[in-house]
Amino acid sequence: MSRAVIYEKFGGPEVLDLRDVPEPHAGRGEVRVRVSAFGLNAMDALLASTPEVATRFGRTLPSGFGYDFAGVVDEVGDGVSAYAVGERVYGGALGRAAADFVVVQTPADALFRTPDGISDVVAGTIPVAGLTAAAALSAIGLHPGDTVLVGGAAGGVGVFAVQLAALAGATVIGTAAESTFGFLRELGAQPVSYGAGLADRVRALAPGGVTAATDLFGTETVEAALALGVAPERISTIAAGPNPPGGARATGGTDARPADLDTITEAIRAGRLTVPITTFGIEQIRDAVTVQAGRHVHGKIVITL
Repeated sequence: MSRAVIYEKFGGPEVLDLRDVPEPHAGRGEVRVRVSAFGLNAMDALLASTPEVATRFGRTLPSGFGYDFAGVVDEVGDGVSAYAVGERVYGGALGRAAADFVVVQTPADALFRTPDGISDVVAGTIPVAGLTAAAALSAIGLHPGDTVLVGGAAGGVGVFAVQLAALAGATVIGTAAESTFGFLRELGAQPVSYGAGLADRVRALAPGGVTAATDLFGTETVEAALALGVAPERISTIAAGPNPPGGARATGGTDARPADLDTITEAIRAGRLTVPITTFGIEQIRDAVTVQAGRHVHGKIVITL
């Protein structure tokens, strides 16, 4: 037997159970990964709590939990030559990551080799948050000399977006609660409080103007950027649905470029990009999801096995 997080009804953290389940094995064209860490994302809890979202992503009850994972290949099925037992890997498996073992199909599922110098705990944060941040910045054509406004800058996607924008040569202004201002400054952003009057506060911080923006939480940053005169094609959002206000660009991790993973992992290895992480054991899955839902996490939450 092995363990997996399962839920049989939709709801909050209370519906998540760590259960003994039959141990899965790799079939033809598949590899099995012994999971050592998986990163939480806001979408994980949304899938578990909202039937409409679950249906949109093809999830039915009972369901497993989580997407991002990292670990070691420990079984290789017939017909697989790209991976070998013992290789460190990370990737995504919708509704299956929160488990001792994940079976993935190659090359259909997202699976990547973990570079030397990157721990499994860090690798388990990259697939959703890292690629979503890269796509959000790519959509607005960020370049050196830009001043970019990042909404939700202290969250899981935000910590990647802030640092990637700074590495691209942009001046970064990030919205957050005042309690996170010191944290954001360490990441290379000028912090600004979210809420009513955001555009005025940003104008005071950037008298030369803002040239681009990305909203990683909702629409407040989109609306502030429009009020500041940012062109709609230079505003992106990951959380406003397919038709954002004012013609801003909706985007997500699936829009990331193939080279973005290399950019992110090389920056991490070189120490130019850090991923602040809070860890929980898998037995604490409900506590971890509760903290994630509070929306005040500095960086990422990772579950270790």
